Amino acid sequence: MTRRSVYLVLAVLGFAVALIPTTMEAMRSGNILFWTQPSRTASELFTNLTSTAFALDAVFAAIVLCIWIVVESRRLRLPRPWIFVALIALFGLGGPFPLFL
Repeated sequence: MTRRSVYLVLAVLGFAVALIPTTMEAMRSGNILFWTQPSRTASELFTNLTSTAFALDAVFAAIVLCIWIVVESRRLRLPRPWIFVALIALFGLGGPFPLFL
């Protein structure tokens, strides 16, 4: 299996793993991709110190990854790095990161 195939499989899994609970929550609450009710998302995300630690770690990793994607795209002259930044904002790190790789 080539590295490209491995990254593609990881990207599909990354999107699917996060999309399942996201879809379940959206159907239950109407909070589509956690963006239509941002105050609810924030209050539930920062419910306790454990979830706060994970949330802040993920947000920081997402910011660093977005910066790296833009810089690396410029270095390699890859077009439209903003697509990956938008995918990270919408779906998290699990799918867009291996997709970029």
